[in-house]
Formats: sequence, C-alpha cells, structure tokens
Amino acid sequence: MVTPVGNVPRVPTQLKFRDTLGRWKARWVIGRMRYRVAPGLYAVGNPTSKSLVFVSANYKMSFDYLRSRLHGRDAWIMALDTKGINVWCAAGKGTFGTDEIARRVSQTRLVEIVSHRQLILPQLGGPGVSAHEVKDRSGFRVVYGPIRADDLPAFLDAGLKATDDMRLVRFSTVDRLVLAPVELMMAGKYLLWVALALFILSGLGRDLYSFERVPTVGGPTLLLLFAAYVAGGVMTPVLLPWLPGRAFSLKGALAGLVVLVAVGLYSTFGSQWSPALWDVAAWTILAPAIASFIGMNFTGASTYTSLSGVRREMRVAVPLQIAGGVVGLALWIAARFV
Repeated sequence: MVTPVGNVPRVPTQLKFRDTLGRWKARWVIGRMRYRVAPGLYAVGNPTSKSLVFVSANYKMSFDYLRSRLHGRDAWIMALDTKGINVWCAAGKGTFGTDEIARRVSQTRLVEIVSHRQLILPQLGGPGVSAHEVKDRSGFRVVYGPIRADDLPAFLDAGLKATDDMRLVRFSTVDRLVLAPVELMMAGKYLLWVALALFILSGLGRDLYSFERVPTVGGPTLLLLFAAYVAGGVMTPVLLPWLPGRAFSLKGALAGLVVLVAVGLYSTFGSQWSPALWDVAAWTILAPAIASFIGMNFTGASTYTSLSGVRREMRVAVPLQIAGGVVGLALWIAARFV
C-alpha cells in the first residue's frame, strides 16, 4: 500500500497451506534458520495514521502468529531484524531489544506514517527492552501485549488492557512436546554417527573381529542408545515438572535411568537377550550421561531457566557427562573382550 514514505507490503491475516507446511518444517529443523521475513514495516488490512503498530521478530512463525490474530483489523507490523530467531530467544540474545527497535523506527520512518507515538510489543520481548530508553531514543511509548498471540483480540477489544491470566506464562505438556522435535533433530545428527560407530565396533571380541557378532551385539546396543536418546529428548521435556531436582541435566539423567530399567526388564522377561555384567555396568553409566546431555539442551527452550543458571549448571554437568561417556564407552569396549 502507498504511504507518505513509499510503498509498504500488505500481508494477509489468513495463513495458507505453505505457511502451515513451513511451520511444520521449522519444527523439524528443516530450513529453520532461513524461516524468516525481511525486517521492516508491513500493513495489515487498510491501516491509517491512527492504526496501532505491533512489533514482532522476523522469525516467520512469530510473524505469522501475530498477523493471523489481527484478522479483520487494520494495523501496522514492524518486524525487527532478530536474525530469524523468535521473540523470547531473541530478547535473551539481545537482537529483540532497545537498539534494534530504535533503529527500525528510524529506518522505516515510522514517525511520518503514524500520528500517534505508541508501540505494542509482545510481553516475552520484555527482557531485551528498556521501555524508557525506547521512548527517549525513538519518541515512541512501549505497551506490552499479552504473553500469547491467542489473547491479542481480547486484549485489543479491552482497550489494550491485559488480565492477570494474559500475563501468566504457561509451559504445558503440549507446549513442551511441541518443542521436542527440535531437540531430537539437533541431537540426531550426532546420534547417527555414534550409532554407526558402535554398530561396527560390536564385532570386536577375543578373536579380534567377527561379523556374526555385529547384529547380535549391535542390535541391543542400538536399542539402548535410542532409548537414552528418547529419554533425553522426549521423556525429559514431557515429565519436566515431575522429575526430581532443578537441574535439567539431573532430570535427563534420571529419565535415562528409567528407560534403562525398562529396557532391562524387557530383556529379562520379553526377549532372549541376556547382557553381560560389563555391558550392564557400561550402560548404567552411558544411558544417564547421554540422556543428561540431551535433556540439558532443553534449557534453551524452557521458561524455567535463566542464562546465569544454565551457565552454572553446565560448569558442573558437562564435565560429568564427558566423564560418564568416556568411562561408559571404555567399559562397553572392555565387555567385548571379557
């Protein structure tokens, strides 16, 4: 649409199939870091100089959620250059912040487009924003919208008033499970190489090497590796509030022990595989170490953590995870020759 400073792209509020497909692909880390829109100003409906200005990240999923909740309204959307990162994570990294807001207001020449001086920001962008500095540097006052985009219509209809419920951060089982594919795919790249190496090494023995041992030893080994992977990437986020302790590394380790016991019971009562004592010792260390590391990665997706807390946890957990991996692997290799 034509504005006093030139043409501004108009975006629809109804999402299309390609938007849904793009969101699904981003959940599974397919082109995730390229899933973005160009930073700048966008029009929704037929906005005027009096229409509200909403600030969003240029991560397309964040942008799409916002525009879809503005259906039937006239508004402006100012997308910040967050390097394709969502609002909450970008606020923590500093890309959704005071400097970028002031810069984007200047670059879009927003003062020439709207007659008011008000920006509506998502509440989860708050950690990166100093509202009074935004006002001093851009002339625009910051108003924080609700936590969730779903509450935006009610927030607008109430005259930009948020209820206590709109300010409450939720992190339900469904919310956590939706994020699990990202953690699984990130860790899965390395898991495949580890699985291949262990499968090949399964043929080791007192006679140096036997291809016949590869499936009989390698099969259970891959099962245990996959169980530890699922424990850290799925069980840990799903059972997060109920697993003991505050550290995610500890929660992951406990989840690893749970699946280890489950696999052990299966091998005892549901299969013909009977692991040697050295294998049991090896996986008693390896499974919690692997699940602990993968589970700890979920700190970056959780509303339960802080940057300082994560750093403090990693200083303790990472050396223990490495030690567990080295000792467990040494015991597993030794078991091939005992």
